[in-house]
Amino acid sequence: MNLVNLFSAVEVLKAGGVVAIPTETVYGLGGWVASPEGLQKIFSTKERPFFDPLIVHIPDIETAKTFTTNWTPIHEALACAAWPGPLTLIADKTDAVDPLITSGLASVGLRCPDHPLTLELLKKVGGVAAPSANKFGKTSPTTATHVFEEFGDAVPVLDGGACKVGIESTVAGVKGNVVEIYRPGFFTAKMLKDILLKKGISAEVIYAESPVAPGQLKHHYMPKIPLVIVPEDFNWKNDSHKVGNALGKTFTHPALWDQPRSPELAARSLYESLRRFDLEGHDVIITKRLSS
Repeated sequence: MNLVNLFSAVEVLKAGGVVAIPTETVYGLGGWVASPEGLQKIFSTKERPFFDPLIVHIPDIETAKTFTTNWTPIHEALACAAWPGPLTLIADKTDAVDPLITSGLASVGLRCPDHPLTLELLKKVGGVAAPSANKFGKTSPTTATHVFEEFGDAVPVLDGGACKVGIESTVAGVKGNVVEIYRPGFFTAKMLKDILLKKGISAEVIYAESPVAPGQLKHHYMPKIPLVIVPEDFNWKNDSHKVGNALGKTFTHPALWDQPRSPELAARSLYESLRRFDLEGHDVIITKRLSS
């Protein structure tokens, strides 16, 4: 595995390379925001289309403000409460933000990750654009080993251990007095609304669709083998034919993902479980829909 330390990671980024960086959500494939070569390399390494925007990771709120022209009181309230953490905020970009990062859009996604090693890295370089460190559309990595399984030694990895959240950040934008969630993640609409109410801000928080957020295609985060959600009374011996009929294929080596009832624990183990089931040679993943 091509592991690098913090000093070497900074050198690689400033030389126009990419580095897999740890965050609390998933490992990101980072390129320095000031390096067009590094940004290009993110897309070529991931085999990512240029229409899918990147998130800029920054060390603090003050740095975030240097990338945007409309940092609103709602942005400030959410960032003060959620950063460092798994919340990406969309804001109008400055002219200094490379169009490669934003896919030519007028806005940019900004996030301060909750990982001490990457925060130190960001303090040294200012900003790193980073989608998840996997081939485009595939399951995100939550350990350094996952990144190695995806890219081999072609991508240097700053190993920060296993990700403690395990799923992508919530992506939200602000339109007037409305917060729009474009990509669901760790923070729910209720959680964001509660944050704002505690700050004395009464704002509507809704789920919406927008091209300003990454990860919106149907095959994003897709495991290599099918995952099927079944009722709690499902029994493979008696009901396997239902899965086969639904997908038009016979399955012989199922894996049961006994997901934790805690959403936090389920999120933390999701991607690791999907990858492990594929490596173990299963041909379908079954998980039961849990009653509330």
